[in-house]
Amino acid sequence: MADALWLSEFPEMERADLRAIRKALDGAYRDFSRAYGDQIESFFDPLLSLLIGFEHLLLTTPWWLVILVISAISYLASRSIKLCLGVAIAFFAIGYFGMWEDTMQTMSIILVCTLLAIAIGVPVGILMARSNRLQSLLTPALDVMQTMPAFVYLIPVVMLLGIGRIPGVIAVIIYAIPPVIRLTNLGIRLVDKDVLEAATAFGAGYLKRLTSVQLPLALPTIMAGINQTIMMALSMVVVASMIGVKGLGQPVLKSITNQYFTLGLLNGLAIVVLAIVFDRISQSYAHRSQRHLQRAQHD
Repeated sequence: MADALWLSEFPEMERADLRAIRKALDGAYRDFSRAYGDQIESFFDPLLSLLIGFEHLLLTTPWWLVILVISAISYLASRSIKLCLGVAIAFFAIGYFGMWEDTMQTMSIILVCTLLAIAIGVPVGILMARSNRLQSLLTPALDVMQTMPAFVYLIPVVMLLGIGRIPGVIAVIIYAIPPVIRLTNLGIRLVDKDVLEAATAFGAGYLKRLTSVQLPLALPTIMAGINQTIMMALSMVVVASMIGVKGLGQPVLKSITNQYFTLGLLNGLAIVVLAIVFDRISQSYAHRSQRHLQRAQHD
């Protein structure tokens, strides 16, 4: 009703102009995808090979070895026996309820997306911290990326690349990358200027100050951004399953369409388990890094 009242205020010619603009934009993007879709798809072939290889590695590795490696990583990050045992029990329960293969496929997507988000987001955040002008330009784009409904990301990606893993990975990265960019920028900007002046007085150049002072001091904030990126990537798993991304999202989608309560609940809990495990490991590592840095500064 509100849309009808709003449109009634415009002359018919203006509404026709709006429709013409929409059709022109749709046609231009459709022509672009037809002309360059194959070249863009071939550009992402190495990423597809990496994703398939990592997924194959997780699926062919014995389950007990995967649990052992993940538990060892959690212990190295946190130095906590309780967390290590909790991770082992959680993954054993996932395998016991028959969700191991889907979980490994989801883990491969999340890890690849997180690594790419870090590789892209941290340098962008560093550049934003150096330039106020770049920050003013990128902040609105990051706002749009974080507030845009997740389903909207699927439309241009599917039109350009079709249905499959790579469109899903691209949509997940676009949706999940803003936190690591924002918090990298924030962490570097919050570094005490007196510390930077002291480093400069000792003859440290920009690169030395960045690697030896700014990034170590900003690491807890950067890790918080990485943590949020992982959480947002996991929240995108179910949405990405609509365009053919395998993993825990597809059983959840199947349970919605067929009203399978138990199937949806168990796979949803598996996603929650992954989120908790990644969250605890990243937070524990950030806290340990902060304590180590504080002891080093005190000494």
